[in-house]
Amino acid sequence: MFAKLLTGAVAAGTLSLWVGAAHAHPIEAKPVEAVTASFDIIETVVVTKKDTAVFTTRVRGTAGSDKPAATGKFEGSEVYAYVWPTSLNSGEIGFERDQGIVALAVTFHPDFDDAAYGGRNRDVWHPHWVVLNEDQACKGGLKVTDIPDGQKPKVPPTWPKVPLLIDSPDYPTTFKGDAVEVSIPLSLLGGISGASFDGVTAGLKVNGNLHSPLLCVDNVFKVASGNLSLPGKVVTSK
Repeated sequence: MFAKLLTGAVAAGTLSLWVGAAHAHPIEAKPVEAVTASFDIIETVVVTKKDTAVFTTRVRGTAGSDKPAATGKFEGSEVYAYVWPTSLNSGEIGFERDQGIVALAVTFHPDFDDAAYGGRNRDVWHPHWVVLNEDQACKGGLKVTDIPDGQKPKVPPTWPKVPLLIDSPDYPTTFKGDAVEVSIPLSLLGGISGASFDGVTAGLKVNGNLHSPLLCVDNVFKVASGNLSLPGKVVTSK
């Protein structure tokens, strides 16, 4: 389902196909008992406050309380994520332009580290920028975009030196009760004002054979809008 909703956006290189003139802000969603409470999105919002962009998602339960079980190995391991797909261009987060769908993701994965500069982050929730593209080899139809062997694309300074279009910036990230929040200096995020967004909770999985696609969207827990129409609009908060 997730891939079908995004196919047009992948072809265009961004999610701008869904950007329109009148969008609600924030996105509110009805609780769904069938979804695990910690991933059952009830509201997601992105606002700019003075010199900061603040990404917030609220859930029916306690945000961050559920984590994937450790497997003891990298291949086949799982990642849980709170995700904000956006209409940003990949060039605005330090990669080449028009590489795919730009999303901010707060993730937990107990079996490996992907922090910038070789740091450790396997035991904490932490933020990433990811660029997604369609791949039918993935159960969820999408992958974090692979970097083919031998290619040296433009990457941001905090790229964790893995063969994926993923960035590991050290943005302040907090979990408090039902909410997860990420704060990003506007000086590091051009194009966010007026951008469109949605909210997603999902599970990802590392390919057991360590081949492309290396990191797949494996299971979508919930989409805030219900149809990934990016109805959210980034506005300035007074």
